[in-house]
Amino acid sequence: MSRFERLYEKYANVLFRYCIHQAGRRDVAEDLASEVFLTLYQKIEEIQDEQLPSWLFAVAKNKAVDYWRHEEVAQRYERSEVGSEIESGQELPFAAMLDANKSLTPVHRQCLILRYVHELTRTEIAERTGLSELQIKGHLQYALRLLRQTFSAGKIAGAR
Repeated sequence: MSRFERLYEKYANVLFRYCIHQAGRRDVAEDLASEVFLTLYQKIEEIQDEQLPSWLFAVAKNKAVDYWRHEEVAQRYERSEVGSEIESGQELPFAAMLDANKSLTPVHRQCLILRYVHELTRTEIAERTGLSELQIKGHLQYALRLLRQTFSAGKIAGAR
């Protein structure tokens, strides 16, 4: 039995219970615990046995904090009222693309609308949303790639 397997058997249950406590959901706790053990597997040569319990729980706590931070951002954009800022009679030239692509998250939609409807710069979008300019750039690039794929696949009525 390898060192990793021994450590996994020794700490898996207690770490999983800790992750449930941190996340409040079993499915998220499973993901967090697996990420912690993946990190352990990748760094097993650097970590000594004496450091392990505290190292595992510190990594789990950091993974949980990252998860909740991501969830907070996602919820903030779901509650966002960017769509209500657009006049009800105004038609968006790419509204069909936004509706046709279910892969677009609320963050992607908001970035696209702020950039191409409201014509804000990435800096202005970053100030307005609280994201960094690099994150805005990434969201825009990914969203545009999804829209291109939707358009090229002919999923939009009249696209071909």
